[in-house]
Amino acid sequence: MTSESTHLQNTTFAFLDIETTGGNASRDRITEIGIRFWRDGKTVGEWQTLLNPEARISRFIENFTGISNEMVSDAPLFADVADDLEAQLQGTVFVAHNARFDYGFIKSEFRRLGRTFSARVLCTVKLSRRLYPEFRRHNMDALIERHGLAQVQRHRAMGDVEAMLSFFLHARMDKGDDQMERAVRDLLQRPSIPSHLPPDTLQDLPSGPGVYRFYGENDVLLYVGKSTNIAQRVASHFSGDHNTSRGVRMSESLRRVDWTETAGELGALLLELKQIKTLKPMFNRRSRAAKNLVSIELCENSDGFLQARLVREIKPHRLGDYFGLFRSKRDAERALSGIAAKNDLCNRLLGLEPDHEGACFQRALGRCRGACEGLEDVTRYNLRTQIAFHGLRLQTWPWKGPVGVVERDRFAGRTDILVVYNWMHVATVHEESDARDLSLRGQAVTFDLDSYKLLIKALMGRDGKHREIIELPAVGEPDVLMP
Repeated sequence: MTSESTHLQNTTFAFLDIETTGGNASRDRITEIGIRFWRDGKTVGEWQTLLNPEARISRFIENFTGISNEMVSDAPLFADVADDLEAQLQGTVFVAHNARFDYGFIKSEFRRLGRTFSARVLCTVKLSRRLYPEFRRHNMDALIERHGLAQVQRHRAMGDVEAMLSFFLHARMDKGDDQMERAVRDLLQRPSIPSHLPPDTLQDLPSGPGVYRFYGENDVLLYVGKSTNIAQRVASHFSGDHNTSRGVRMSESLRRVDWTETAGELGALLLELKQIKTLKPMFNRRSRAAKNLVSIELCENSDGFLQARLVREIKPHRLGDYFGLFRSKRDAERALSGIAAKNDLCNRLLGLEPDHEGACFQRALGRCRGACEGLEDVTRYNLRTQIAFHGLRLQTWPWKGPVGVVERDRFAGRTDILVVYNWMHVATVHEESDARDLSLRGQAVTFDLDSYKLLIKALMGRDGKHREIIELPAVGEPDVLMP
């Protein structure tokens, strides 16, 4: 043991577990708290109580925890034990398995009383990942089975506390004090956050998927980002991962962080795109809305030859009639030039030359087979054109009407149903009945290049077959806006 490795000797660890009425700290309440205090190799105290949550416990939660409404009817309120609990935890390291959950609920209960609570937090899930990176699963049942820990009464506070402390002691014996000390020290080190932010900003952040937003002075929106782990991603902004002049300027300007949780990554991606394009944060460079989204349409001229024209009013229900999506007219013309050169198509028919009598300019160079002069068979030319443009044809919507893409965060108890139609995200609801009753009429949505690409990849790509998709009735048509 090095002289500076002192946590295992000089720190009191409060191994804490709670039981609750549900998974949402802002809505649900605590029904039981259990704590075991450990210091320098010895248990030095315990604290335990049932709590009246001032809300009814559902039958599902009763069966899950074994805590019934009758058991808590005469239990104290959180307000009755708040002073004692705060005194018990004063100066300790708050230890919990998936600590964000337990710590978030404790902070929320104090917040309801108009009080703040802050502590140094050690998560034993993160400790297990640090010490045993070769394993995928680090939930408590997996740890009990993997390390041969004693069986306990799971999903009761003191039972889970006993399992957590058993894992801690086993890991210390298995890995030794030096490695254990280094892991604890590293996990307790807080990233250096900007001086204008509250010191416990990172502890308030959820570790699930969603979108986060940085605000500067006068609540100016600086940045919008997404992550499957909001807390980890925000912390990375302050740990050197974004150590650029732009990142430094953003950190110096930062005054507030807020976030929106989602049930899954697709919902976070779609929300991030929408907020970047509509809110226009100062430091987001990518994914800004294209000012003039352009596509290509093929139609026959008076002689029957297919000619190309650029269109800006794209009708989502006719996507199969369009070829390519481009952020500007220049990008579309560049694509047309490439197709013409590769396939000896007529530049005039492709709209790359003004309409005039006689041969196109490329004909004189031998790069056009004479369609502009009527020297190439119409059927042959049109077939060559269709083949040349085939790879650019937009993906038609494969369902009869809108669909609900279901994402579930089982731990947080959250379900998001992303209502999608013609590759446009129309709305997000949380109940299947709401998705089925949703009227598309009057919903203003934007047909957007980035969302189109994202949804095709998500629904038609490799992972699409694993998604839960509900076909919905088509109630009206949304009002489609172009960027």
